[in-house]
Amino acid sequence: MSLIAEVLKELVGMFVGDARLSAAVLAVVAVSAVVADGTQLDPLVGGGILLVGCLLLVVESARRHARRVAQR
Repeated sequence: MSLIAEVLKELVGMFVGDARLSAAVLAVVAVSAVVADGTQLDPLVGGGILLVGCLLLVVESARRHARRVAQR
């Protein structure tokens, strides 16, 4: 049972560890869902927004981390 508790603790730590990144991912997912489901646009547009948005978030997160490491 302690293994399950440790896994859950790590999962929660991943999302709480960088709150700004978690909020940005949720925003990208929400925007892509609204575009894909709530508009007359092709659902592939929503998928493209999701893909590009997540890639941009990963790049920005890596840049922010690199700056923090370089300042140490």
